[in-house]
Amino acid sequence: MARPRTQERRREDLIQAALTAAAGRGLRQLSMTDVANEAGLTRGALLYYYDDLNSLLVEAHAAGIQRVGDEREALVSGADGPSQKLGIAIESGLPSGPDDALMRLLYEFDVLAGTSELHDRLVRKLYRRQLAVFTEILEAGAAADSFNPVGEIPDIAMNFVALEDAYGLHIVAGNSLITVDAARRAIRLYASQAGCPAIMPRKPTG
Repeated sequence: MARPRTQERRREDLIQAALTAAAGRGLRQLSMTDVANEAGLTRGALLYYYDDLNSLLVEAHAAGIQRVGDEREALVSGADGPSQKLGIAIESGLPSGPDDALMRLLYEFDVLAGTSELHDRLVRKLYRRQLAVFTEILEAGAAADSFNPVGEIPDIAMNFVALEDAYGLHIVAGNSLITVDAARRAIRLYASQAGCPAIMPRKPTG
């Protein structure tokens, strides 16, 4: 029997294999055999760790949410002032482009909501993390008089999440009419209209 730490590492490898295989084939076409092939295992060996594909996908879904959420929160926490934090939250919350495999996969996972209570909870978890990022920034900005919110902060935060999700879906779907730059610009415009100007830190030159 594998040791606990070895099992943990193996599960981490299998989750990554599931994310990679799903990004390549899509969730609708994905099978346990696809994940096993990506991991370099037999299907039987994979079944030692996971009873079925859904149990593996639940963990992969949770890992994807953790990765995306942690990366953004780390970037935001390192910024100076509410306006810069908001600019970075907007910047880092969108996909990098149509080929952003992890973000595309997270949107695909949304399709599973309603078919599984576990996936429902994960979709809600990601939404709460998105909402919390914007809410905390807006509240800090209002308290510091950096922002003059036009409306209630919970509503403004909810609109940021809605815009982020809507534009992000268009981006990963390959809609050439909505580029990443255009989406950032539109969300920053909304931020200004809501009394919460967002700025990006200057990139080092030279």
